[in-house]
Amino acid sequence: MKIKTWIVGIAVLALVGSPAYAESDLDELSYDLDVVPVGCDSCSGTDSCSGGGCDGSGCDGSGCGSGVSGGGLFSGVGPGVLEGFSLSRALGFSNLDVGGWTQFGYHDQQTPLSTAYNDGKSFNYVPKNLNLQQQWFYVGKVADGSDGLGFGFRADFIYGTDAQKTQAFSNPSAGIPNQGTFDASWDNGEYGWAIPQLNGEVAMGDLSVKVGHFFTIVGYETVAAPQNFFYSHALTMFNSEPFTHTGVLATYKGYENMTLYGGWTLGWDTGFDQVNSANTYIGGFSTQLLDSVTLTYISTYGNFGAISRPGNNGDYSQSVVVNVALTDRASYVFQTDYKKIDGTSDEDISINQYFFYQYSDAVSFGTRLEWWQDDGLSHNEVTSGVNVKLLDNLIIRPEARKDWVPGTGFDEDVFAFDFILTY
Repeated sequence: MKIKTWIVGIAVLALVGSPAYAESDLDELSYDLDVVPVGCDSCSGTDSCSGGGCDGSGCDGSGCGSGVSGGGLFSGVGPGVLEGFSLSRALGFSNLDVGGWTQFGYHDQQTPLSTAYNDGKSFNYVPKNLNLQQQWFYVGKVADGSDGLGFGFRADFIYGTDAQKTQAFSNPSAGIPNQGTFDASWDNGEYGWAIPQLNGEVAMGDLSVKVGHFFTIVGYETVAAPQNFFYSHALTMFNSEPFTHTGVLATYKGYENMTLYGGWTLGWDTGFDQVNSANTYIGGFSTQLLDSVTLTYISTYGNFGAISRPGNNGDYSQSVVVNVALTDRASYVFQTDYKKIDGTSDEDISINQYFFYQYSDAVSFGTRLEWWQDDGLSHNEVTSGVNVKLLDNLIIRPEARKDWVPGTGFDEDVFAFDFILTY
């Protein structure tokens, strides 16, 4: 509890004592002060949406959304073998985005709703071990339509304890060893493989269309570790939102301060297959309300697949995210989600709030407050953490988290940390 109190206290003091807002300094923040949907590059200074993970379309070696920018605490010390290493440069690719990251993490308790070792009911479900959470590689090319018709593609591959939750676990026979379709059965104990993205894209002018398997645009947090401030995930993200889709997604940026999204998918978390005749609309918009305020609304409607009833087509979800630049160093994010599965009691609603403060180029603080209600039962969670950049491409993220459920008496404290090396 002393560690938790210390982190929360510093975060609060930093927010209260932050300097006055300076619009000209906003682009220097390394976490994105303008909301971008999950699966889009989260780096400051880019509006590219080539899909999940840091790539060559505006992201630097620090990773996306990590909360710090500039050099690390130990930059320039030692031989510098790791610092600034680029997989794309090492392989000699100039026309492709090639890279990845390695994430190791430790947590002393399971993150709810996980209750048993290796039960797969959260991302952090293998406690008291230093786990390889994500060994991630990607290759792709941005579809550039600025000079006419442009073509691109994206493929992501992951190995680690996060893989089973990133597989197409809504595919037929998912969870049955060696029987699930696509990547749904590529498991090795608590470890496994997954292909969260495998798609092509065509662009012309302000319109781009993605076809294949891709990350969802629903919500604020994402699967890719470097795009999140916190090591652990919100209950809302894991339980009330999809991670991936297979289908078609169009993006239009022809309006000033407005981006439109629209498409069709084979339900939630599917990979080139479907269950229960899944058939889902996905779409919405992102708009800049003020210089310092951005709002994103994304909804899905239809039959979500494995979590739905056969023949039902009234499943609905929505996610609203408001991102506010409070000062040149502090930002606030408000998120509310709603999900209802047609013909069942499965109904979720949540309110999530995030506070971020950039203390220096190498250190940032953050706090997440969450209320998530599932079938009438309220769950609460508060997480406070620090992002410390050791090198320009190596970050450590310690955090303290508390979960409690008044209706059941559940109360749990979790301490966790991870390292992410991007390249």
